[in-house]
Amino acid sequence: MHTYLGNIPTGHNAYIIMRRLFILLSFSLSVLAADAAGVLQNVSDTIVSLDGFRDGIHHWNLEHPQRNYPRYAPSQYREIADNLLAYQNADGGWPKNIDWLAVLPADSVKAALRERYRRSTLDNRNTFPQIEYLGDVYSLTSDLRYRDAAERGLDFLLHTQKPNGGWRGWDVDAITFNDEVTTGALALFLKISKGDSSFAWLDGSRRDSIASALQRGIDMILKCQYVQDGVLTAWGQQHDNETFLPVKARTFELPSLTARESCDVIMFLMDIPSPDEAVRQAVRSAVAWLERVALHGFRVDEQPLPAERIINHEYPFDRVVVADTSAPRIWARFYEMSDNRPFMCRRDGTKVWRLADVDAERRTGYDWYGYWPEEVISRFYNEYR
Repeated sequence: MHTYLGNIPTGHNAYIIMRRLFILLSFSLSVLAADAAGVLQNVSDTIVSLDGFRDGIHHWNLEHPQRNYPRYAPSQYREIADNLLAYQNADGGWPKNIDWLAVLPADSVKAALRERYRRSTLDNRNTFPQIEYLGDVYSLTSDLRYRDAAERGLDFLLHTQKPNGGWRGWDVDAITFNDEVTTGALALFLKISKGDSSFAWLDGSRRDSIASALQRGIDMILKCQYVQDGVLTAWGQQHDNETFLPVKARTFELPSLTARESCDVIMFLMDIPSPDEAVRQAVRSAVAWLERVALHGFRVDEQPLPAERIINHEYPFDRVVVADTSAPRIWARFYEMSDNRPFMCRRDGTKVWRLADVDAERRTGYDWYGYWPEEVISRFYNEYR
């Protein structure tokens, strides 16, 4: 015999029904928990690109051979983004040469830096990668702290752009293409102008400012392209703010035409949608110059050094030029502006024409030769013409 309390059964049947409900509820909760765990696993497996930080972390490593501290995994994008917030300066930019994945107290790290190294800069591919990273993390998390920090970073770029359209580097007050200082900032502005989803939240006023800054930058790049005997060629590492001619920066970075930094400029110009004829002509002329100045008949080898001869732990080798008629074409970093003769420099500013004559520290710690133009030339012929 059993009785009922309203619609709720009592007695043995009630026990059976309630038990079944409990089992069903437990199963449902376990399914929900599994789904939630899957979502969390998917989130933790998400990796926001860290490529933009590679140069800055490399320079940190040069100064910190003993790195016995923990680091965040690339999938810990919230923690890395929090690191960026901790290091952001009041002006909206960031100091350079930091390990952005290091689990270290930011205040202590900054306090240990010399005053100049605490300042915001675009040197060594800095500040514009932090803005892009924060924009990506905001799009994943909707955490307004990351959006606010990205806005402040964009404002820093807008405020520090020169009237001529460029940005200064670390070593000289000039339009700087070295370390992608100017092209990095402009490439970010171009991504935003093309509708990058990580910055869909930007207000109209900032968008208008970014569009104007981008156009000034493009106009400046065209003015900086060096004319040699009436022919458009390439760009230098740094250019004068008024004459737009290549100028000196560090003692070993003399006025020149440069293959490496010109590649960054060309890649940026090829990203411009629906370019006008002036931009197309700049690209065509620069690619033609790269093909003219390619070098043949040798390669550059990295030869391991004994421990006692290693100058820096990041470069445990020497670089030597080896004759090799089968080697692929290669490019010098610097070329004479008058006749495209490749050259190198010693630390004291002495110009030399053999890699063996460069100081050992600069021979390994600087890229005097490389294959940078190959990607540019391939893209030009496959996608751009």
